[in-house]
Amino acid sequence: MLKTRNRENIYLQASIETMQPFVVDNTSPTVVERKKYIDACKNKGFKIIGYYFEPNFVESIKRNEERTGKEYIPEIGIKSVMSKLKAPSYEEGFDELYSVTSSEGTFQIEKQPENYTN
Repeated sequence: MLKTRNRENIYLQASIETMQPFVVDNTSPTVVERKKYIDACKNKGFKIIGYYFEPNFVESIKRNEERTGKEYIPEIGIKSVMSKLKAPSYEEGFDELYSVTSSEGTFQIEKQPENYTN
């Protein structure tokens, strides 16, 4: 639906101003990239919940092979994101953190304790 950062920013701002809960479904591999969302939401009293998809290069490539058109990501793009990926931590401002692992199309979700550091 959003397709561009400008549209995402408009949607994000409208959601925050109206106190409408929302989900950011975006690859935000670094602390700096996540900070934009966390700071904006914390200042308005939102509960910040993060889901960290544990990287699995083989599974990522396998899922990517099923994509076509603009959805397909060149392998170098996947490697690039994985190289700068930093697991989220509670110190960033998350209220809850979950780790998600994938194996053969099945996802396992585990809540991380508040003293969790990666």
